[in-house]
Amino acid sequence: MIIIEGLVKRFAGRTAVAGLSLKIAKGETFGLLGPNGAGKTTTIRVLTMLTRATAGRIQIAGLTLPDSERQIKAIIGVVPQFFNLDSDLTAWENLELHGRLHHLPAPERRRRIAELLSFVELAERGGDRVNTFSGGMKRRLMIARALLHRPQVLFLDEPTVGLDPQVRRRLWDFIRRLNGEGLTVLLTTHYIEEAENLCSRVAILDQGRLIAMDSPAALCQGLGRFVVEWPDGEATNFRFFPERSAAAGFAATLTVNATIRLSGLEDVFVELTGRKVAE
Repeated sequence: MIIIEGLVKRFAGRTAVAGLSLKIAKGETFGLLGPNGAGKTTTIRVLTMLTRATAGRIQIAGLTLPDSERQIKAIIGVVPQFFNLDSDLTAWENLELHGRLHHLPAPERRRRIAELLSFVELAERGGDRVNTFSGGMKRRLMIARALLHRPQVLFLDEPTVGLDPQVRRRLWDFIRRLNGEGLTVLLTTHYIEEAENLCSRVAILDQGRLIAMDSPAALCQGLGRFVVEWPDGEATNFRFFPERSAAAGFAATLTVNATIRLSGLEDVFVELTGRKVAE
């Protein structure tokens, strides 16, 4: 569904994306993971035509950028990181405006708006102004807006940033439902748990470069499924093992209290880059 080959994006001498190549299958939920400045949002901006690539080849659903921009805009939906709804309009009016921009016929537009407001559990708030909505409600409305014209690919840039854990998990349920209906989803996130729960595969970026790509489970397995961690002064030491028995055997040799736990994507990232994901 999405093919990226040798993507490069430079800004005034600074390289934000350096030769990125990815292939994302139809119906896949794929995550871009990395610290601030890793190139995640820049990649999304290039794919959604908010900025032009410096070099590289991009195809979405068999259509090539920048040659087929108009056709690609018709088959993608975008939920940006920051709220960009019209706060003075109602939820229905925001969707009505989007439907008109996509030239949806009036009867279909009305049916689709009602259907999506119900889907994101905002049917009873359709006539309310967006400036009365909570952050989670606004994010759900943005997802509804992105789905209004029945896109084939949905881009989510930090879809749950700034939301509390309960609202975040509710949005995860919406994303799973969309993927279950065959929609291809590409999301960026700082939240490790989000990537582990939603994505069939993730790409880890650092300083604009791809440093690892696989399923979350495979990445953790490659590092070592079990972690022994123990205090060393003000620092904490880690060691990875493929089996719990090996981890337990090593922990038994230590003279300090040690913890044995499962490894996660954050462990993978720290081992590969030496940095925390949110740095």
